[in-house]
Amino acid sequence: MPSEERSAGPREPRTDNEPCDLVTVPARQGLEAVDILRRGGAPEVGPVLHDGSCDTLGFLVPPGTAAGWDMPGSACTQTSGRGLRLPAEPPGAGSGWLLPPGDTGPVTDPAVLREALGEAARMIEAADSI
Repeated sequence: MPSEERSAGPREPRTDNEPCDLVTVPARQGLEAVDILRRGGAPEVGPVLHDGSCDTLGFLVPPGTAAGWDMPGSACTQTSGRGLRLPAEPPGAGSGWLLPPGDTGPVTDPAVLREALGEAARMIEAADSI
């Protein structure tokens, strides 16, 4: 069976304007989750936004994720199936890209994100209890 090869070069920027939902988490937990996802060889980590005060991170996930999202300490934007459109520039004054489109996969798998956020929360709780 032939193996599928992945390009090691830079990704092409997204121009398809596909819809997506947005999972928001506290920045500390989100930064830990990004590290876990990238170190753990997650298939793809999608674009990640930060707010201007760097209190919150937002992970782009497939549309419809909000309907079944149940991760304590986080929220998923309900888009009623319409989905947030991925803009070329951050979608709010004072926000920015931690992982910009074009440097990432199209979206983060919600199941993989849920696991990484859970692991991040446990790591933070353990570190804070010392």
